[in-house]
Amino acid sequence: MRIPIGSAVIELVKGDITLQQVDAIVNAANKRLRGGGGVDGAIHDAAGPAILEDLRTKYPGGCQTGDAVITGAGELQAKYVIHAVGPSYIPQEQDWCADRLKAAYANSLRLAAERGCQTVALPSISTGIFHYPTAEAARIALATARDFLVTPTSLEVVRWVLYDDSTYEAYAEAARGVFGDSI
Repeated sequence: MRIPIGSAVIELVKGDITLQQVDAIVNAANKRLRGGGGVDGAIHDAAGPAILEDLRTKYPGGCQTGDAVITGAGELQAKYVIHAVGPSYIPQEQDWCADRLKAAYANSLRLAAERGCQTVALPSISTGIFHYPTAEAARIALATARDFLVTPTSLEVVRWVLYDDSTYEAYAEAARGVFGDSI
C-alpha cells in the first residue's frame, strides 16, 4: 500500500526489516539498548557486533521511553539504525502510552530527517513483547508520520515493514481510517 503525503509517500509492506535497502532502519529497542528479542534481536543479529559496540560507547545510560538514538548500521544495507524505545502497554495508562509511542515515532523520523535520509523503514513498535494493541498502535504510528510529513523534509519514503499478515492487515485498516479517501 502506498499513501502520498505532500512530497513523500508512506508505504506498508510485509517483509523482513533487516533486508530493506533504505537509508535508515528503525529498531524497536528496549531502554537498556543492549539487544533483545523480536525486531531488536533480528536487527542486532543481522547487523553484527558493531551496533552493540556503538550503543555501549555512545549511550551507556540507555534511552528513555519515547526517545530515540542513532548508530551506524553495521553489516546491514542501511546507513543508520535508529533505536526507538516504545512503551510497554499498560491499559490503565493509555494516554501516557499513546503519548510515548507517538514520541518514539516522531523522534525516529526527526533523527532520520536530521541525517538527511530519504528513505526509512520502521517496524510496528511496542506491539510484540510490549503488548501494545496493534490496531491502536498502527493508528498512532500512521497519524504521527502523516503529521510529521506535512512539513517538507529530506524524507521521501517512510515504509512500515510488517512481519506477518495480521500486523499488515491492522496497519492497512488503520491507514484507511487515518487517510480516508486519499488511499
